[in-house]
Amino acid sequence: MESEMAMRLIVGLALTIGILAFAGRRLLFLVKLARSGKPVTGRLSDPTARVQAETVEVLGQRKLLKWTIPGIAHVFAFWGFLVLGATILEVYGALFNPEFAIPVVGRWSLLGFAEDLFGLLVLVGIAIFAILRLTNKPEVKGRYSRFFGSHTTGAWLILFMIFNVVWTLFLYRAAQYNVSLYTGNDNFPFMNGGAFVTEWVASWLYPLGETANEWLEHIGIWLQIAVVLLFLLIVLHSKHLHIGAAPINVFTSRRPNALGPLLPIMYDGKPLNFEDPPDDALFGKGHIAEFTWKGYVDFMSCTECGRCQSQCPAWNTEKPLSPKLMIMNLRDTMFAQSEYLLAAKGKHPGLGEFDEAALASLSPEVRAEVERPFIGSREGSDHAAEDGYTPDGHRSSHADLPIIDEEALWNCTMCGACVNQCPVDIEHIDHFIDMRRNQVLIATDFPAELNGLFKNLENKGNPWGMNASDRNAWISEVDFEVSVFGANGEETIPDEVDYLFWVGCAGAFEDRAKRTTKNVAELLNIAGVNFMVLGDGETCTGDPARRAGNEFLFQMQAAQNVEVLNEIKAKKIVVTCPHCLNSLKREYPQLGGNYEVVHHSELLADLVKAGRLTPVNKIEQTVTYHDPCYLGRHNKIYSPPRELVAASAENAVEMERSGDKSFCCGAGGARMWMEEKIGSRINQNRGDEAIATGAKRIAVACPFCSVMLNDAVTSRQQEPGRAIGVEVVDISTLLLSASKS
Repeated sequence: MESEMAMRLIVGLALTIGILAFAGRRLLFLVKLARSGKPVTGRLSDPTARVQAETVEVLGQRKLLKWTIPGIAHVFAFWGFLVLGATILEVYGALFNPEFAIPVVGRWSLLGFAEDLFGLLVLVGIAIFAILRLTNKPEVKGRYSRFFGSHTTGAWLILFMIFNVVWTLFLYRAAQYNVSLYTGNDNFPFMNGGAFVTEWVASWLYPLGETANEWLEHIGIWLQIAVVLLFLLIVLHSKHLHIGAAPINVFTSRRPNALGPLLPIMYDGKPLNFEDPPDDALFGKGHIAEFTWKGYVDFMSCTECGRCQSQCPAWNTEKPLSPKLMIMNLRDTMFAQSEYLLAAKGKHPGLGEFDEAALASLSPEVRAEVERPFIGSREGSDHAAEDGYTPDGHRSSHADLPIIDEEALWNCTMCGACVNQCPVDIEHIDHFIDMRRNQVLIATDFPAELNGLFKNLENKGNPWGMNASDRNAWISEVDFEVSVFGANGEETIPDEVDYLFWVGCAGAFEDRAKRTTKNVAELLNIAGVNFMVLGDGETCTGDPARRAGNEFLFQMQAAQNVEVLNEIKAKKIVVTCPHCLNSLKREYPQLGGNYEVVHHSELLADLVKAGRLTPVNKIEQTVTYHDPCYLGRHNKIYSPPRELVAASAENAVEMERSGDKSFCCGAGGARMWMEEKIGSRINQNRGDEAIATGAKRIAVACPFCSVMLNDAVTSRQQEPGRAIGVEVVDISTLLLSASKS
């Protein structure tokens, strides 16, 4: 018996030391690779919020449970491995002491029950995962499978390894239980009951006899150690690296989330001074070596689950952009160029230059990979699939192809669906916008349509190139007085003014949005709200420029507005455009502008609740409401618009994709000023969904959404019998109609 125990110990330790040597080497490489990224600040601030995120998102699996069935399967697997961590202690303890038990709780029946229960639940979880993968096979569904482009073979290997972990666990525990019965010893810690699966398996092994069960215990322990450690080794070399990287990624993620404001370009831990930028400042990301360590952890954390891909408006309308494939391409590039990244030690100079000393240490093959074009066109290449990637969806390794397809990069509407859905808090939009910034500010290579946008913003202060003097034109079309700042010689906003009404470019110049502006002004007038407008003192917030990557132009526009608003002592602002809301409320604090900003849906809903606005003639037609991305996902305003719809209409129906799963109208990310040249139109996809509800009124709360959905409905109305009587209206129009007898 002693010789057998000695052999058990020697083999167990040999397996452990041998496999851990390889695992440790890989882990050290990954840590060094992550640390080779550029520095980033603010990732450890507010530790309370970060601990809460770990509790809710990692332990509580909140974002995974947005998808019920896959979420439950993942909860079983995740919590199963947490609980089964106790069995790892037990198996190693059994190497040294056949009667080992975890101190204090080691012989509690409850622990034995929990270990067996979660071992069983892990099996249930991998069965669910297998069914999900079989019913969503990319070979059958193509790009409409959320696993398109994912490493499906590796996923099956992991499921097989998890199965091996569980069956070897029950094998050695069952044999251990039987040995305890034969000898009367306490080899198995839970002889008093609880380990119900173990006892069931043991009943099948008991007739084999004492000697056979003793050897099954030894072999089971060796198999358990080998399988667990091999599983660890596979994880460190596969997409399942997220098991270790994801908790780190969640802890260091932007809080409360990576939606709403974009991050400024940083230099030496501070926002870059665009008036006098240093020579070595990086304007966005033009090479994998220019990403931060947080970016590298993002890439390592990708689970390839495809939730982001399934929600992406570009991918769902046959365009080359898949947020998942983009992150996978960046991850593959990071590993492919890891020799350079480690050699450069974060000293890659950027601006099209390389660390020559680091390059000199590379083989010609690796050097060619490092010097490969990072962002560019794949159009016309024989190596590119129709979606811009290799046929299986992965990054092409052909040296003549750029790593990132520029068409895919400019397809992004910045809607935030990918960030919202990602269970491991990857910050897709931050990476996409940084690559756009490099294309605009350094490479000067961007869609030609944006030239007009940039010129109009710079010269006229609005995307349409209209004269600033026309911003007040809408005032002459209402039959009540509208106060304009400065008309009576004011230098600051008078105390009696409740709100500064930020009309916005669309609200001042675009005909449909002007109707919203007039309706909101009338409702505020009816409710007795004292408001004032800036008139020609207003200019674009800079949102389209920033989302298009022209950070310099955004900084210029925003600085001008902040200077004006601070000078006139603006405090409370109401807007009709969610993009203006996001800029004024969430981004202007980066430049010293701190204001209380509300969307008109919030203010009007409060006025209805207070009885200052009373709908007396509800609309009889059925209404469906479209959530604007920058009102909903980016700023979490879902209830006020629906409250207004409920107050204004007899019947309301929801579209299938609503709330935080709302489908984009296609205008965000400066796409309003770019043509859709590939696939079907995003606005038509959303418009068809709204029409399919049977509603005669499609309510919107954003001027961009109004334009896009109006165009979609009008297009369908050109077809016989389609969308008859359907109208797109702002929620303020509904409320005003319902408030008139």
